[in-house]
Parts: sequence; C-alpha cells; structure tokens
Amino acid sequence: MTDFRHAPARLLVADDNKVNRLLMARSLELQGHSVQCAENGRVALELLRRDAYDLLLLDMEMPEMDGFQVLEQLTGDPQLRDLPVIVTSSLEGVADIVRCIELGAEDYLHKPVNAVLLKARIGASLEKKRLRDQQKELVRRFATSEVVQDLEQSGFALGGRHVHGTVMFSDIRGFTALVESQPPEETIELLNTYYTLMFDAINGHGGVVNQMVGDGLMAIFGAPLPLPDHGAAAVRAALDMVEMIDLLNVERTAADKPAIRIGVGIATGDMVAGYTGTQRRATYTCIGDTVNLAARLEEHTKLARRTILIDPATCMALGGRIPVESLGTASMRGKAAPVEVYAVTEADLSRPTG
Repeated sequence: MTDFRHAPARLLVADDNKVNRLLMARSLELQGHSVQCAENGRVALELLRRDAYDLLLLDMEMPEMDGFQVLEQLTGDPQLRDLPVIVTSSLEGVADIVRCIELGAEDYLHKPVNAVLLKARIGASLEKKRLRDQQKELVRRFATSEVVQDLEQSGFALGGRHVHGTVMFSDIRGFTALVESQPPEETIELLNTYYTLMFDAINGHGGVVNQMVGDGLMAIFGAPLPLPDHGAAAVRAALDMVEMIDLLNVERTAADKPAIRIGVGIATGDMVAGYTGTQRRATYTCIGDTVNLAARLEEHTKLARRTILIDPATCMALGGRIPVESLGTASMRGKAAPVEVYAVTEADLSRPTG
C-alpha cells in the first residue's frame, strides 16, 4: 500500500528571504518533492492560479502582499480554498497564529523550522488533501457539475428555494417489452448508451439530469444555476435527443436490433428546487405543479403519438423560433382542468409508435 504521507508532491514555497527559500526547497527536493518558489505573496498567487500545487508553505512577513493577504485571497477563491497551507513564520504572537488558522491555514511552524517536524506536518497535510480529493471525486461521480458547484458555493442544507425554470421528463417507448425480448446484458448496454447520448444532449444545452429511473429521466433547466432562455434550451436539448436516437437506430437496424423511440414532456414555470432526503442521503430535485405537468406531458406523448410535447409557458418562451403545433386541450391525470398542449413539429418524423 502506498504511504501518501511520503509520496512525492508538488509544493510551492513563498518566502521573501532568498536563503530561506533555497534551503527549504533543497530540503524538500531531497524528500522527493517537486518544489517551486515565490519571492512574495503576489507571485505565489499568480503561480497558484496558473498551475496545480498540492501544498503551499507560506511566510507571513513579505513585501507587496503578506501571508495574511494571501490566506484571505485563498479563502475567497473556490478553486484554491481547499489547498493545504503550512505557515512558516517568525511571528510569535498567539493572536497571529490564531488568525492564520482562522483564515484556513493547516498548520503553523515557527522559524527556524525543524526539518523533521516539517516533514511530518507536510505528510499529514498531504494525506488530508488526498482524502478531500477522493471525497470531491465521489461527489462529482454521483452529482452533476452544476450541483457540485452549488454545493461548493452554498454548502449542503436540506430544503429548497423558489426558482423559475423548465423541467423535462423522457423515457423509452415500449421498454418493458424490449427488456423481455433480450438478455439482461443487452438491456444494460442499451441503457448505458442511451444515458450517454441523453446526458450529452441535455448537458450541452445547460440542463441538469437529476433523476434516472429505469429508462426514464428527469432534467432541470435553470437550477441549481440560473440559465437564460431555459425553455428554449430544454426544447433544443429534446430535439438533439431525438436526433441522437435516430442516429443510434441506424446502428441498431444494421445490427438487426429493434429501433427505439422516446417521448419527451417539457413544462416551464415556478417550482421549489433544493436537496431532499436526510442528512445522510439526499438528492437535488425540484417539486411543484410545473414538475407534475412535465411528467404528465411525457405520458401524454403515447396518446398524442408525438415525440415532444410542451406546455403553453414553454411555447411562449420559444417565441416562434422553433415550429410547434397546437393539439388543443387534453385532460391529464391529477390536473383539475384540461391543459393546452403543443407538439414540437421538427420531431414529427420520429413520433413514438406506442
């Protein structure tokens, strides 16, 4: 097993004293680390924002920008605030040490720095960074980049906030019968291919896929991050989805496999977006009448025999930029009054057949 406390790392030494910089860099290089030096805080920040480092060794008393100012800049930068910092300084006051720790420093060592102690502190800091990086990677693997960014900026808290956005629901037509007609391995392969294509289309227009259930998915446009023109973005994403399915079907037909069809429902309006669940397990989602309407429109594609159905608010958001056809009103499960339904006509050639 690799001991990450002694694994080589890329370190940055910020110290205005040239002798201190050279001696510390030489000591760290003898431990196997790659070391770069900065003569003041301003240069250190420029290097940190240009390249990736595993740890910063920071002096406090420097010209142009001192160590406290560097720590303040790091704390306010989402890309750098998790970088481990070990302060090496001749400042003796407890208040200065406390201030460094409060500004995010991992550790504080007095000059002259004991080489053995420094090596141990660097090893411990690098191990903590490795664990944090692993945690971030797990979050990125199971959440979209937008959700990760929201978590980094706002932190995690159960609950929601009111947003105006667009919701999409989509699934594969006749999926149950398809599953029954082929081995499970083929179904898993199909779903992986399907989600790869759908994610690309949705993410390409600023949407966030927040739920996957079997062959169905739910996507949000306009949350957790604001998205201009989210209604049109959702419709364009749906059109790309249909186009990708058509291209996939060319390959499936050539391989003597049945073509697949999808149905998409899109609705625009107010909703509550946020994290639901428990402190131990939660997901980012939206709730409200807009969400329910999008789900019902997706269901209605089977009856209407159209691929993409949208509500009046989404139709209005398009402003005539994408052709649509009014299908009149339709009664839908859970809705007290009939709903005006529109079909996106550019997708007519790929109408679901059942």
